[in-house]
Amino acid sequence: MARPYSRAQALQNAAFLKELARTGNARDAARTLGLNRSMLTKRRNADPDFAQRWEGALALAAAALADTNVSPDDARLVRSKGRLQLRATRARHIDTAAEQAFLRALTATANVRLAASAAGFAHSSFYARARRHPGFAREMRLALAVGAERLEMALLESGLPEANVHDQWRHNDPPPIEPMTVQQAMQLIGWNDRRQKELVNPAFGPKRGESNAAWKDRCARECRVAWLLDEEDRLLVSYAQLEWRRGGRREEWEPLTPDEDLLAAIKRVRWGKASR
Repeated sequence: MARPYSRAQALQNAAFLKELARTGNARDAARTLGLNRSMLTKRRNADPDFAQRWEGALALAAAALADTNVSPDDARLVRSKGRLQLRATRARHIDTAAEQAFLRALTATANVRLAASAAGFAHSSFYARARRHPGFAREMRLALAVGAERLEMALLESGLPEANVHDQWRHNDPPPIEPMTVQQAMQLIGWNDRRQKELVNPAFGPKRGESNAAWKDRCARECRVAWLLDEEDRLLVSYAQLEWRRGGRREEWEPLTPDEDLLAAIKRVRWGKASR
């Protein structure tokens, strides 16, 4: 037996069925209302009554569309599984306005999924756009950094006395940060810090299919190799300086002593007859 719906869920179902009876398209009906289609599908599978009303709405929409045979300007009439339905024809593509909306939301949330939802697109679309356009990828990294910094500052300010008493003068701030707990804020900060490190060094994080122990061993080996290389460079510099002190040939990078610098300056002087 399906669990009883809450008032909000019942209102969602009623609004969805009304929109479904108008268009006959479950995907567009859910998108118009800002609902998740998979959530509604799960409710239909779990509730026979809701499933029956779903089918009734589809039948009403097909009958109404067959009688009128007229579709709005922003939709086209198609036949799907033997039934007529309205399908949106507006091409949904990420333009400059969508990019700016996504980046603004990203500076407020430091969360790609929430920012993409605020812009009206899937988060995978913005990841794909970042892979294709280096400029957008740079702006996305900057927006993430700004959002993470704002989260840190908000977390610090929330613990100060009178933190939000004298901030009414800030009229040009980015959109407010979504309400979250301290644990959620710390988790987002950790994720973004790790993402920034992975962007600088792609080998920082564990690879696909790599266990945590194997990743730690690989990091330890890389640190050991880096330390050995630094130690070798230090020994080479020490050896070169020792040879120079013993009277060896000076290299171009080695600095002059004050006395040698003075002698070099004297040698560059052109002596005339008056100075002899």
